[in-house]
Amino acid sequence: MGISQYIKEIGRGKDGARALSREQATDLFGQVLDRSVTDLEVGGFCLAMRIKGETESEMAGFLDATYARLNMVPEGDSPVVVLPSYNGARKLPVLTPLLALLLAREGLPVLVHGTATESTRISAQNVLLALDIPAATAIKEIANGEVCYATTELLCPGLKQLLDVRRAVGLRNPAHSLVKLMAPCAGPSLVVSSYTHPEYAISMAATFALMESNALLLRGTEGEVVADPRRVPQMTGYLRGQPSIVQEAHTGPLAAVPDLPKEIDADTTARYIRDVLAGRKAVPHPIALQVEHILRLTQHIRTQSPATV
Repeated sequence: MGISQYIKEIGRGKDGARALSREQATDLFGQVLDRSVTDLEVGGFCLAMRIKGETESEMAGFLDATYARLNMVPEGDSPVVVLPSYNGARKLPVLTPLLALLLAREGLPVLVHGTATESTRISAQNVLLALDIPAATAIKEIANGEVCYATTELLCPGLKQLLDVRRAVGLRNPAHSLVKLMAPCAGPSLVVSSYTHPEYAISMAATFALMESNALLLRGTEGEVVADPRRVPQMTGYLRGQPSIVQEAHTGPLAAVPDLPKEIDADTTARYIRDVLAGRKAVPHPIALQVEHILRLTQHIRTQSPATV
């Protein structure tokens, strides 16, 4: 059938483009994920959406199409904490694995998912491998206290292919926002999500509300979902899409600056994480606060009936 009729709507420039309905967005994105359209159509879709920007209804439709194709993590005893990791380290060590292991130590099942989208950065996958946590080879139930790393390709091959379009055209596309919003779990979960630019905070919040998501949204570290260890950001919790500020941002630097490693390679970062877990180094205060808020939110999710999560 093709998606040319949709590209005509979204490809009229920033001021002339028209938003798609949720149903149209679902159909379009499903065809893109299934690769039932040409590479030229995929490129046209990506560039048109990059210029126009996604509405929350369009993003909800893209998520609907993705959920219909995801290999979902089976439901377990506890809500799964979902940590998307797609940016990696550029100037600071990538501490998403530290956040994951701190949460697992509290007895939560943790899913880290991602793929390398920046070839010059150190990814969470590199650090997890240095911590003896290899990528999963199959989707399975995650035990309480376990960290599982799943590649995007394992969750949804078509989504990984769409992320890779960035390497060809040099620009982000809706998939880069979608992976930070999706909950690839058959049962209750909490998505920890981050933004780098304030306008994305607004659009992500609107999508969480429309999708009635359970989530924690904050300005993370270089695009990662872990709080910046040097400052406390605002954190907003979402339960069934209803927002609540669970942490106010602190102004100014911390009273005690964390002793972060100067090198950001995977082995050095892994050694630092082991030192923190062993108590030889302190947990950075912003990350400790983030863990506390995630624990509270997952406790709230546990009290919700399965029909409303």
